[in-house]
Amino acid sequence: MGYQAKTTRTGATLYSEVTDRIIAQLEEGTLPWVLPWDSGTAPPGLPRNAGTGRRYSGINVLILWARLFERGYGSQRWLTYRQAQALGGNVRKGEQGTTVCYADRFTPKGQDEATFGPDGEPRQVAFLKRFTVFNVDQCEGLEGVAPAPVTTWNEAIIIPRAEALIEASGADIHIGGNQAFYAPQDDYIAVPRAEQYFEPINWYRTVLHELGHYAARRIMPHGCAERQISADQPCESSA
Repeated sequence: MGYQAKTTRTGATLYSEVTDRIIAQLEEGTLPWVLPWDSGTAPPGLPRNAGTGRRYSGINVLILWARLFERGYGSQRWLTYRQAQALGGNVRKGEQGTTVCYADRFTPKGQDEATFGPDGEPRQVAFLKRFTVFNVDQCEGLEGVAPAPVTTWNEAIIIPRAEALIEASGADIHIGGNQAFYAPQDDYIAVPRAEQYFEPINWYRTVLHELGHYAARRIMPHGCAERQISADQPCESSA
C-alpha cells in the first residue's frame, strides 16, 4: 500500500507540472514578429527517440512539441544523457533537459494475500516514472545520428571584422535554439542559427550584444551574481 501511495503522489505531481506548463504556454503565446529571427523548427512529425527510433506517445508528444517550439530545435529526435554517451557523444555543458514520463503496470513478486485479487489472480500495480531527455541539437559528437539540414550562408554576407572580434573574444557560444542570452552561471552565450535571421546583419548584432554582457561579467564580476541570476534567468535577453 505504501508503494502505491507514493506512486500516486508522484503521478499527481507530474500531471500537475505538465498541466501547469501547457496552460502557461497557452496563456503566454509566442509573438514571432517581435524577434529578428525566424522561430521555425523541425519538419512536422512525431518526436522519436534518437537511440531506438521509437516514437514517443501520449502526453510526451505534447511535452516534446512544446519544448521544440519554445527552443526552436531543428530535429524531432530526443535521447537520454546515457544514450548520448552510448552513441559516442555528449550533452553540451549548460543544456537543460526536458522531463517526460513512462507509464505501465507490473505484477509484484510474492505470495502474500495483498498481491492477489478476489479472483485469485495476481494484482497489477500501475506506476509512473519520469526521466530526462535532450534534443539532438543539444548534443555534440553523436555517431550514427545524421545532423539536421542546415542552410549555409552566402560568403558575401559574412563580415570579416565581426567574425574576427567574435573569435578573439574567446566566448563559449552555443548556436541553435530560439533564444538569445548570456548565462552568467555557466558562462556561455546562446544565439539562434545565423540562417534563421531575416537580415544576416542582425545575427552579428545579436552576438555582439550578448558579448557585451559577457564582457561586463568580467569587468563587474559580481553584478549578476548578487542578483542570483541563473541560466533560466539570464543576465539579459536580447529578445
